[in-house]
Amino acid sequence: MNFDETDKKLLLLLQEDCKQTTKELSYKLNLSVTAVYERIKKLENLGVILKYVALLDRHKVNRDFIVLCHVKLTQHKKEFVLQFEREVMNLQEVTECFHVSGDYDYILKIGVKDMEDYRNFMLSKLTTLQHIASTHSSFMISEVKNTTAIVL
Repeated sequence: MNFDETDKKLLLLLQEDCKQTTKELSYKLNLSVTAVYERIKKLENLGVILKYVALLDRHKVNRDFIVLCHVKLTQHKKEFVLQFEREVMNLQEVTECFHVSGDYDYILKIGVKDMEDYRNFMLSKLTTLQHIASTHSSFMISEVKNTTAIVL
């Protein structure tokens, strides 16, 4: 998809703060309110803008213990892969799941309260999933960069 410079600026502004009014955006983009509204609608209709969300402060909601858990499946059979993916979708502690190449099959990003909460998650939820051969966990020491923005 080709985007002109105005679309790129608009998308960046919306990613920074999607609660800006079309009037505020029109001022920043030097466009009419109607033109901004139409561009936003076009980007939504094309599926470029998928949805609008509120980003929460992990510390204030007590989910600031972040774990990257590498998961290896017992086999790479299609049914095992699809079943694991279905089951991991239901784990509320898992905020991201990537099917990856390399020594492990998946990387999960998990947000919990503390180490004890993570242990409970592992024992009562993750390790109860079928077809998991092994896991390897890494714990976040500090956050260097965290953004949801995609710059075009």
